[in-house]
Amino acid sequence: MPIAERLCDFGVRSEFRCQLWSLSGVSSGLPESIIAAACSRSGQRVLHVDSRSYYGGNWASFSFSGLLSWLKEYQENSDVVTENSMWQEQILENEEAILLSSKDKTIQHVEVFCYASQDLHKDVEEAGALQKNPASVMSAQATEAAEAAEAAEAAEATEAAEAACLPTAEESLSTRSCELPAEQSQCTGPESSPQVNDAEVGEKETQSDAKSSTEQSSEILPKVQDNTETPKRNVITYSQIIKEGRRFNIDLVSKLLYSRGLLIDLLIKSNVSRYAEFKNITRILAFREGTVEQVPCSRADVFNSKQLTMVEKRMLMKFLTFCVEYEDHPDEYKAYEETTFSEYLKTQKLTPNLQYFVLHSIAMTSETTSSTVDGLKATKKFLQCLGRYGNTPFLFPLYGQGELPQCFCRMCAVFGGIYCLRHSVQCLVVDKESRKCKAIVDQFGQRIISKHFVIEDSYLSENTCSGVQYRQISRAVLITDGSVLKPDSDQQVSILTVPAEESGSFAVRVIELCSSTMTCMKGTYLVHLTCMSSKTAREDLERVVQKLFTPYTEIEAENEQVEKPRILWALYFNMRDSSDISRDCYNDLPSNVYVCSGPDCNLGNDNAVQQAETVFQKICPNEDFCPAPPNPEDIILDGDSSQQEVSESSVIPETNSETPKESTVLGDSEEPSE
Repeated sequence: MPIAERLCDFGVRSEFRCQLWSLSGVSSGLPESIIAAACSRSGQRVLHVDSRSYYGGNWASFSFSGLLSWLKEYQENSDVVTENSMWQEQILENEEAILLSSKDKTIQHVEVFCYASQDLHKDVEEAGALQKNPASVMSAQATEAAEAAEAAEAAEATEAAEAACLPTAEESLSTRSCELPAEQSQCTGPESSPQVNDAEVGEKETQSDAKSSTEQSSEILPKVQDNTETPKRNVITYSQIIKEGRRFNIDLVSKLLYSRGLLIDLLIKSNVSRYAEFKNITRILAFREGTVEQVPCSRADVFNSKQLTMVEKRMLMKFLTFCVEYEDHPDEYKAYEETTFSEYLKTQKLTPNLQYFVLHSIAMTSETTSSTVDGLKATKKFLQCLGRYGNTPFLFPLYGQGELPQCFCRMCAVFGGIYCLRHSVQCLVVDKESRKCKAIVDQFGQRIISKHFVIEDSYLSENTCSGVQYRQISRAVLITDGSVLKPDSDQQVSILTVPAEESGSFAVRVIELCSSTMTCMKGTYLVHLTCMSSKTAREDLERVVQKLFTPYTEIEAENEQVEKPRILWALYFNMRDSSDISRDCYNDLPSNVYVCSGPDCNLGNDNAVQQAETVFQKICPNEDFCPAPPNPEDIILDGDSSQQEVSESSVIPETNSETPKESTVLGDSEEPSE
């Protein structure tokens, strides 16, 4: 999917200071991108800059080699701090500067493990990546065939085109824990990272890549046997993961979209849904007594379930029916408002089996901290989202969560927004009398004047955030060779909640993605684990990983009876959670500077949408938030302004009524809820 074009030449930069912008956005995370799109849609002049080389910030998605480049970037960022004093020349006598941070501290405790066989060869290349230096990657076979016909050379060049710089056998990842080793950081060069991140794979390109990769790896991968026999696991090596690196789209933050959530409603209302595609989550799982089992959700699932007795089915349906209408019957739960939802469930004539399903797989709330009202509210939200696009309440965007910020960036650019990546901001310029921000000074010492400024929390300096207490999120990303629950088909998308075992620890959310989500190569699964941090990410999540998976070894690779899926590659890291921080916690923040938080630990994206709408209403009061764009056929290019105003006022109601037709992926799939 093409996204907002980058404007990084010096000619465009020199024009920034000559224009008055209505909004200047710093960072391209999801809340900032929604705000930029909404302001641009309402006719504001928007300049959106980001010091990173990719869209999305901590909401981004990366290919496998792009993720390695991101790890290298954070290693270099933590080792080197550059100081630039050019901003001082732009500060006048009646002004003062609020310095911004030049170092991103939102990611910590990064640990990488590689368990797959590391039989790397010098000519292993990522299919589709840009080649840095064609002469440096010529193999011995290519040298011997240098005198071959031009047609053969052209075919070989096409096959090796856009190859990335990859580690050799001596430079492969260690199977032990490593804090961003130097060998790993050499996997990809700095030039390759932006290309990988911005590449949008269409259906035709995906099919052609799949054909070529299948032919290239046909000698390595065994043929799939019939399902009636005991399936033999494919032996997947690190070379194959590198070679198929563009098949991966690995999210930094793991979230799902509630089918009736705020983000889905916004995507449909604004027509941004046409820029993305979605896949329904097919299974909701539960981990109980050491085993993984599927949880019945819809009415049909409940009555077809063999896990529940007939009495349990009636109990469950009766309780779920009450949860949908619980607000109309306050007498049923008023006496339990001060107790936990777990204690309340014990009074509802539910068996321990049903209590576990409702608490951990439907409400997905904490057993010790969630109140009765919170649990009922979460259960109602879950049930209301059932049946809109499938038998589960959740959707997942194809190619990863990182597509969503890019979709809104594209909408902003369509309505005239200007984007510039790799463009850092040094400071905010504040007027001493009015205490309002007048401009920002960029890395080239240019003043960019604007009326309003939106900035992500990670760009603020330690002095500004000295009174802020941050929480942390523990994250793990695994590449495995099988599913946690043997599926009926190999294209299942699952969510699983593993409850906390110790006091002080938190429940772990597991989201397992198959290759049809366009996030991993065929024959593998991409698994995301998320929880609130109490320690480092590895310490928080390793116990769950050991329960559900087993590390890949050469001996186990030959054993077909291994029950647990095997880990091929793993990444652990902690991410800052800056949500729910009051504006008053920041020191000396001007009134026209609006701070957006990074990703939170919740499953949905409601917090990001609420932030964006709140900021937008302060910038553009009484304006509609992200209305549908006008129908191109009704736009009048010639004529006086009065005719344009009449046509515009007549277009908006009409396009609102046609929004579901244009948003076929989201709007036309709705079915009566069960």
